[in-house]
Amino acid sequence: QVRLVESGGGLVQAGASLRLSCTLSGRTFSTTAMAWFRQAPGKEREFAVGISWSGDRPQYADSVKGRFTISRDNAKNTVYLQMNSLKPEDTAVYYCAAGYSLDRYISWGQGTQVTVSS
Repeated sequence: QVRLVESGGGLVQAGASLRLSCTLSGRTFSTTAMAWFRQAPGKEREFAVGISWSGDRPQYADSVKGRFTISRDNAKNTVYLQMNSLKPEDTAVYYCAAGYSLDRYISWGQGTQVTVSS
């Protein structure tokens, strides 16, 4: 059974940084694509960032490009999302996702709340 456990959310002021972590179990991490989605209040869930199993050419939504960085540590079965220069519009529940590729997701985390105050 594939399981994802997220951590690292919280309440910060605009301009601050946060790092989210997501640890995978139940599947070989080194062959799994990983991504972060987010869902703001009253909005649909949207793709934020993703990284292939090989770790090359990560993908970023335009809204986070230049501020967010995704990375993976295959030894720890963990993917990280470093979020810098946070804005109030980054406020959302952030979900970790695992998949065969960045187009096919097979498991989702429970979500972690990120709140950015102005």
